[in-house]
This record gives sequence, C-alpha cells and structure tokens, in this order.
Amino acid sequence: MRKVRCAFCGFGDSRVIDSRAAEDGSAIKRRRECPACNRRFTTFERLEETPVLIVKKDGRREQFDRNKLLGGLLKAFEKRPTSMERIQSLVELIERELRASGDAEVPSEKIGELVMQHLPEVDQVAYVRFASVYRQFGDLNNFMQELQRIMASQKSGEEAKK
Repeated sequence: MRKVRCAFCGFGDSRVIDSRAAEDGSAIKRRRECPACNRRFTTFERLEETPVLIVKKDGRREQFDRNKLLGGLLKAFEKRPTSMERIQSLVELIERELRASGDAEVPSEKIGELVMQHLPEVDQVAYVRFASVYRQFGDLNNFMQELQRIMASQKSGEEAKK
C-alpha cells in the first residue's frame, strides 16, 4: 500500500479517517489526518483511464478536459436556477458517454452533439444559449428555427403524456 504524504507539512505518511464514493462512484474521496502536524486534508482516488483525444475542426488534437466542458456549460447556465451539482452530473454523464464509445479520438462535434442532446432535459434556456454559440446562428431566422424546433418537441412531449 502506498503512503500518502501530508499536504501541509510533507510528513511521509497520513492516516485515513473517512472514505466514501464520489462522482457517481467513479472516485473515492478520503479524509486524511497527518500524525505529525494533526492537520486534515482530502484526497481523491480515481481509476486511471486511457486519455481521450479531441480532434478539433482544424485537425489539431488535444486531450479531453472536463474543466473546459464545465466552463462552457457554466456560461450557458449563468443566472439560471440550476444547481452546480446538476451541472457537474451533466459533465460526468457526457464524459461517461465519450469514454463508453471506446474511441481514442473523438471529433469535437461529438461533444457538442452530446451536450445538445442532454441540455433540453435540464434547462431549455441554457440549451438555447449553448446552441446559439455551438450552431453559430448567422441570423435571427436560424435562431427562430431552433426555438420553433424546441417548442414543437416540447408540445409533442406534452401530448404524449396525456
């Protein structure tokens, strides 16, 4: 078993006080205490996964960064009544779907499409905000077409519930 160095004083070992699942069970959160300085700190243990490379429109490749996805979603959800926990679970869902595909390289468009697929279920205003950037609406007509599509799908969903 590997020893974990204290985050504060650098002592070569620490003891686990509490362990629990985090991030939908994909990580373990551990509270630790240093026997030398008695300070407590938190560590996360994650399964090391094969990196997923994102292929940009211009052909560049970069490693998938969940923080970039989170940042984009935070802009879409700005001033919306959606909890940070719900936004983070959306990021985790999209990341899980990307990794489940088994592809080592994924076009950036696939991430955008996954976001577009899941956002309407969470917040339609955030969906329209994200869509306006992702789809790069050139004019008001494109924007209105997207709104009409959302309203039509919402209406058909309501009729199916009846």
